[in-house]
Amino acid sequence: MTAAEIISIYAVAAIWFMMLINVILSIGGYIYIYRCNQSDGHIPLPEDEYPMVSVLVPAHNEALVVQRTVRALLNFDYPDDKYEIIVINDNSSDDTESILAGLAAEFPKNRLMCISTDKTVGGTGKSNALNIGFSAARGSVIAIYDADNTPEPQALRLLVENLVADPKAGAVIGKFRTRNRNASILTRFVNIETLSHQCMNQAGRFFFFKLCTIPGTNYVIRRSIVEQVGGWDVKALSEDTEISFRIYRMGYYIKQLPQAVTWEQEPHLLPVWFRQRVRWAKGNIYVMLKNFKYTFDRKAGPMRLDTLYYALTYSIMLSSLIASDIIFLGGILGKITVRLGGFSSTLWGMAILVFVANMMLTLSLERNEFNLESLGLVTLMLFTYAKLWVFVVIKAIFDLLMDALLKREVKWDKTVRYVETE
Repeated sequence: MTAAEIISIYAVAAIWFMMLINVILSIGGYIYIYRCNQSDGHIPLPEDEYPMVSVLVPAHNEALVVQRTVRALLNFDYPDDKYEIIVINDNSSDDTESILAGLAAEFPKNRLMCISTDKTVGGTGKSNALNIGFSAARGSVIAIYDADNTPEPQALRLLVENLVADPKAGAVIGKFRTRNRNASILTRFVNIETLSHQCMNQAGRFFFFKLCTIPGTNYVIRRSIVEQVGGWDVKALSEDTEISFRIYRMGYYIKQLPQAVTWEQEPHLLPVWFRQRVRWAKGNIYVMLKNFKYTFDRKAGPMRLDTLYYALTYSIMLSSLIASDIIFLGGILGKITVRLGGFSSTLWGMAILVFVANMMLTLSLERNEFNLESLGLVTLMLFTYAKLWVFVVIKAIFDLLMDALLKREVKWDKTVRYVETE
């Protein structure tokens, strides 16, 4: 058996292994979301028992989207005297500050506060901005929304009700959808990816293990937890994932609530998307390395499964995809020959079918998403969009190595916004 054939077998086996894990999670997620859809998600409280909530919105050069976001936050179906909105205008060089000042003047009776920072105390990333906002927050519950979000009116009430209902819940996360899904073929892909990974995969992990990680927006967390952990880690580019692991270690769990929905703007251009995903990958690898020691610590509880999952994703999945692509390209160029008969081809063909079926299972729970057009997009994704993940992770690993070698300061790469036409 040649080296190429051994590598090919490894690639097929590893990809099938990771895919089966995700299929199992999708089945669990389907059951969980289906059950959730049978109710409205509310656990009503007497109006005077709703806690004070501080809604934090970090904003750096968000003039194109922040007004729409603040208006949506002001429209929450939550007692007006029980929540405040704190927008952290983090060293912006555009019109973000003047737009926020105009909104504050337009809604003088609402608790809308704008904290502006300069390059001395701000401009270093989302974690630092959140810590600044938290220092001014009065609520016993903290809610986080990104500056491009338009949450549905009931989202905050749903999240808070479910947090208050269970003292073991450290945080409750909602669901986020792609607001600009029709802007480009890229946003169509992102929409499907979001539903399958950020919603279905998370739901499956919660269904089986009561595990899910904070997605960075549309979530509430207990103030006491933020105080105990000392705020958000300013070295973490994925501050949401990082604080999730600390919540696990404190003995809390994080609940997913798909009925609490927000809509957000996704990158519609490939360079913007690529920079965003590299930042996410760098942040996730940082969290994985920081927490991997807990993988074999029984006292760490279910969170060990998450550290292991991240390790498998950034090792086995990455290496198997690279190997399969090398074998494929080498075969086309006539440089590599693999003689495994029809068995290998059958496994690859079945893998494609399982991937497509798994994605379509996810879309079957969404209104207007389960159709022939989506089937075509999912199939196209497999051979285009999904391949980009390898380049994203390779770039992230390279950047992390260079940061360490050159002792470079980790910098936040903000996602560029644009004016939506619909």
